[in-house]
Amino acid sequence: MFADFLKRLTAPDPAPLPDADARLALTALLVRVARTDGDYDESEKARIDRIAASRYGLSPFEASKLRGDAETLESEAPDTVRFTGAIKDAVPYDDRIGVIEALWEVVLADGVRDEHEDALLRLVSKLLGINDRDSALARQRVDTRR
Repeated sequence: MFADFLKRLTAPDPAPLPDADARLALTALLVRVARTDGDYDESEKARIDRIAASRYGLSPFEASKLRGDAETLESEAPDTVRFTGAIKDAVPYDDRIGVIEALWEVVLADGVRDEHEDALLRLVSKLLGINDRDSALARQRVDTRR
């Protein structure tokens, strides 16, 4: 299942993703960022579940299942550059801005801004076509809500 999905996602000139596939890809990106510091803990998993439930109108069970699928996809996905580039090509800009905001929520979930997470978020923002200013504004919105 995930091999076919990744093949479609990373194909040259991919078609826009159907909503369910975009949800999976974006959630896998949240998982990738959360795993960056080597400490993928329960607070980060819970935050990803809350983000998925809120963004996509899912029940807690559905959000947890989506995260589980996203964890599997993330572990099979290519390097961050190719994976994120594929998402950029297949997901509308407004959704990508929302993902940056969600990524900041995950990075800040454990109360620690790790330099590796910061560096990865800067890279991911750039690869998604989001400039530093928009990423900083997304982080500020997350800080305000916390």
